[in-house]
Parts: sequence; structure tokens; C-alpha cells
Amino acid sequence: MAGEEIIHENTLYAEPIAHIGHFEITNALATSTVALVIIVILGIVINRNIKKVPTGLQNGLEMIIEGFLGIFDGITGSRKKSLQFAPVVLAFFFFILINNWMGLLPGVGSIGQIVEEHGQLIFIPYLRGATADLNTTLALATLGVVLSHIMGVLAIGWWKYLNKFINIKAFLEIPKKIKKDPMVILVNPIKAFVGIIEVIGEMAKIASLSFRLFGNVFAGEVLLASMSAILAYGVPIPFMFLEVLVGLIQALIFAMLILTYLTINTTAEEH
Repeated sequence: MAGEEIIHENTLYAEPIAHIGHFEITNALATSTVALVIIVILGIVINRNIKKVPTGLQNGLEMIIEGFLGIFDGITGSRKKSLQFAPVVLAFFFFILINNWMGLLPGVGSIGQIVEEHGQLIFIPYLRGATADLNTTLALATLGVVLSHIMGVLAIGWWKYLNKFINIKAFLEIPKKIKKDPMVILVNPIKAFVGIIEVIGEMAKIASLSFRLFGNVFAGEVLLASMSAILAYGVPIPFMFLEVLVGLIQALIFAMLILTYLTINTTAEEH
């Protein structure tokens, strides 16, 4: 085995590193868990040291939050809505940001185990950037879009919200209006068909959100691995700074899109 080549490549899927019964733990899941623990610990520490008159770290954090709320106001058009959606949107932002940046830390992707598969030696890292796994980004996108629909139902009522997608109201109006306006028999079914397009659009949101985040983060990992293979010292450093910026931008884009969906779905059509 000493002379055999060890294969180490960036895979599109997360690799299993352990099992709990029939439950498979992947390296992306392990990284996500670490990121979640970091967020919880930071939340507890910050919450314990909150003062009425902010100083030091609290002052800086309040400036950051106020900056975010200012950006949110430009999308929601209301400080009330910004404050309502901020906990959800910021949770997405910080979770994705930490996961994006964790993929750049030394040891993430380079410390792991060697297993034999189909006569080949495969290197499997214990940790990998969770957002470089399509399963993670797909789960985040699905959660965000589903949550926007739940908030929409709570904000404008299930009947109005249902008619945005399955326009039952348009069909019910045909018998009432057909005498005054015969064209309603053509127009209202078209309105109902537009609702079906809305359903397709919601599915497209999940696909675009998940693939955008996954594609950018995974491409960054491949780029850094390629640069490291060319020359391990010096060459990857500028690209690492670039990936830090990309990780921040992608987390912000994802969060802003979730905020946009929340705002649109909680606004009645007549408004």
C-alpha cells in the first residue's frame, strides 16, 4: 500500500465519516454542526453582556445590526417589517457566512482518513465546507422559501394566499360576470393558469438559491485546490482573500433574496 496513489479530490457530494446506527454522518454535516455551535456560543456570550449603554463589542455589533436594518428597510419599505424578518434573515446570513469561511480554515479539507474503495485509496476529510455540498444549500433554500410561504399565509390569510397559486376565485366569478362580460370565460381561466406559472416560479426559486450558493463556494474550493497543487506556498494567498470576499457576498445575496421573498409573500396583491 505504500506505493499506491491516494486519491484526494473535491467531490460534488459530502463523504460519510461515521455512522450512528443507520444514520450517516457526513463531513459537511459535521462542519454545519460546528458552525451552529459557534453561533449558539456567540449568542449566549453576547446576550450575557448586553448593557443599556453599549460599549466596546456591543457598540460595534449594534452598528452592524443598524446597518443591516437600513439595508432591509430598502427592501421591505417598513422598519416594522425589517425588525420582524431580521432574526430569520440574519440567522441565514451568519450561518452561511460561517460555513463559507470555515471551508478556508487550515485543516478543513486536509485532515481526514484514508479508506479503500474499489481497490483505490481515497482520502476523505473529516470536515469540508458545508455550503460546498448541494444537499446543504438545497436544504437552506427549501427552508427559506417554505418559511416565506408560511409567513405569507399568516400575514394575508390562507384563502387570499391560496388564490395566488390556484385561482379558485377566478373560476367562481365566471357565473356572476358572464352576462355582463362574456370575455370573462376566457380571461379568468388565463388568470388561473398564471397561478400555475407562479407555482413553477416557486420551485425555480429553490433551484436558483441552492445552485448559486453551491456553485460559487464549490468553485472556490476547486480553485484553491488547483492553486495549491501548482505551488503550495504564496500562490493561493490572494485567492484565499478573494474567497473570503466571495463568501461574504454570497451569504449576503442569499439573505437578501430570502428577505425579498418574505416581503413579497406577506404583501397582499391589492397593495
